[in-house]
Amino acid sequence: MININTNIKFLKGVGEKKAGTLFRELEMETIEDLLFYFPYRYIDRSKFYKISEINGELPYIQFIGKIIRFQKEGEKNTQRLLAYVADDTGTMELIWFKGIKWITDKYKVGNSYIFFGKPNVFNHKINMAHPDIEEMNADKSKNFSGFQGIYTITETMKRKFIGLKVIQGLLLDVFKDGVRVDETLPDSMLLEYGLMPLGEALKQMHFPHSNELLLKARYRIKFEELFYIQLGLAKTMQIRKRFIGFAFEKVGQYFMDFYEKYRPFDFTNAQKRVIKEIRKDLGSAIQMNRLLQGDVGSGKTLVALMAMLLALDNGFQACLMAPTEILANQHFETIRDLLKQMNLNVRILTGSTKKKQRDIIHEELENGQLHILIGTHALIEDKVIFQNLGLVVIDEQHRFGVAQRAKLWKKNDTPPHILVMTATPIPRTLAMTLYGDLDVSVIDELPPGRKEIKTIHATDAARLRIFGFMREQIAIGRQIYVVYPLIKESEKFDYKDLEDGYNSITRAFPQPQFVTTIVHGKMKPVDKDRSMQLFVSGQANIMVATTVIEVGVNVPNASVMVIESAERFGLSQLHQLRGRVGRGSDQSFCILMTSNKLSRDSRLRMKTMVDSSDGFKIAEVDLKLRGPGDMEGTQQSGIPFRLKLANLAEDGDIIQLVRSIAMEIIDKDPDLLENENQILKNRLKNLKKSNFAWEVIS
Repeated sequence: MININTNIKFLKGVGEKKAGTLFRELEMETIEDLLFYFPYRYIDRSKFYKISEINGELPYIQFIGKIIRFQKEGEKNTQRLLAYVADDTGTMELIWFKGIKWITDKYKVGNSYIFFGKPNVFNHKINMAHPDIEEMNADKSKNFSGFQGIYTITETMKRKFIGLKVIQGLLLDVFKDGVRVDETLPDSMLLEYGLMPLGEALKQMHFPHSNELLLKARYRIKFEELFYIQLGLAKTMQIRKRFIGFAFEKVGQYFMDFYEKYRPFDFTNAQKRVIKEIRKDLGSAIQMNRLLQGDVGSGKTLVALMAMLLALDNGFQACLMAPTEILANQHFETIRDLLKQMNLNVRILTGSTKKKQRDIIHEELENGQLHILIGTHALIEDKVIFQNLGLVVIDEQHRFGVAQRAKLWKKNDTPPHILVMTATPIPRTLAMTLYGDLDVSVIDELPPGRKEIKTIHATDAARLRIFGFMREQIAIGRQIYVVYPLIKESEKFDYKDLEDGYNSITRAFPQPQFVTTIVHGKMKPVDKDRSMQLFVSGQANIMVATTVIEVGVNVPNASVMVIESAERFGLSQLHQLRGRVGRGSDQSFCILMTSNKLSRDSRLRMKTMVDSSDGFKIAEVDLKLRGPGDMEGTQQSGIPFRLKLANLAEDGDIIQLVRSIAMEIIDKDPDLLENENQILKNRLKNLKKSNFAWEVIS
């Protein structure tokens, strides 16, 4: 019996060179890696077609035929090989463009073979290019019947002669010789949830006896993958709950004065609910780790400010860290404006802060005169020392690395409370997995008086009509964003670029009647700020920009967002950009400009944007279209584990089930000390050594 930890180089037909290729291409090193390398799809090979039944609409199929003759066509460099095969219902043509000599040497005229491939139609005739061929009298164990797994094979693997048949052959040999697969879940769990044993599940994943058994095997593997993620999160959460935190027991004058006298408008019910959740956390002696989700404009900053005022009431300082100077400045201006009638010291620290100002900030931080500090990465510098930091607010936290965030936590002997904010709506299944060790609050209600943004999808054919609409909006005093995906024209993509777009806009909206400003990430900060100010002050009617305005520009008078080549953007990004308008009480519009030719996914994205303004619904569609690793808000930090089979977009029911199981286990046995939980403890320990980075999560 083969040991699951055996290096694959010891398998028959592998050796050092092939093992090296498999490791470089697939990170496959052991028998275990091979067993967990699953097919990406399956083909039903239980049916044999007759040649008369074959048509160009069929998927991959197989048939038995006798080779009648071979025929070479074309010149030497473009030569192709044709084979005419027949059964008792007709004749069919097979074609090869390479490996011609190998084919004619190996397969003989007059012999019958099993042919497998995708039928095509060329010149009104059915053919099959480069089919797989099996001999009728081959080893029966290697003649595939029923469902056959199809594996990802890279170009390098093909060049090194490691194709589909090699992978299938290795797996057949492993199962034929016998491999010991230790169970990774307790027997009680297998019984209670009707789960297939792991060894049987792996066998059915590669060589399923039926569709029903394949589904059971897939469920078992998915259950285990997602269960151990949730068990690790539940354990991390339990450990964090032991962290001592500052108890903000007092609701004092700062909090009450602002709430009763200075708040700019009534809080929504959602804001009130979230403030209660935060107050409960801060009032305990356990360090808070809370994620605050809410669409652009839902009032997250106001909620965060209330939490900061609680810190101040209890004799602590607070800080807010934002990923960009633009966003940090926006937060600073907003918070300073909200607190202008209160005797509080609020300052901003960024890379652009002059030394004289820095010295004042450092001194006031240390002597406690500075109440709230807002800034960028500059806040985590060693020389930034707080007298008594009690609360850290992190905006768009996915843009910061783990080490950067950890530096803020170490600004006090007792870790400060952490409030993480994001305007990127995160689907529930993804939040339960990526942020499963954080308490989550959601502001799912916009402030009163906000009108829903009207979203329109238009193609280039409607451009003159759109220009007319833009002129109408400018005539009644509104301002307009025009966003492009690229700065310069790209040879790879035929998308509208910023420079060309700016020229088009200035021709259609000439000076002095109209003023157009331009902003992009490659401009010098001073030039970018000057252009921004022209627009913010109302002197410019139109801002032509790249996605640099996705966060950080708040202009209530800007009521129209035109997004060029909208098919180039992901759904979350489109939703974020749309959130730049609709800041005032006027009706706002978002116009998605695309070409006439759109892929099915692009059409779905445009329809989703037009039909919905709910960020969470949009994020669910985005997750299904792009997968968790590409979602805006997760791609920069990366998913901290690799899922072999489970899908966060599709397996929400399993995630909810395994989360409840994991939480129940950890509630009863936090350190997994009971006998029946030893298997879980050991598996979790082994996973942590490999590809599960729990500390990256949140």
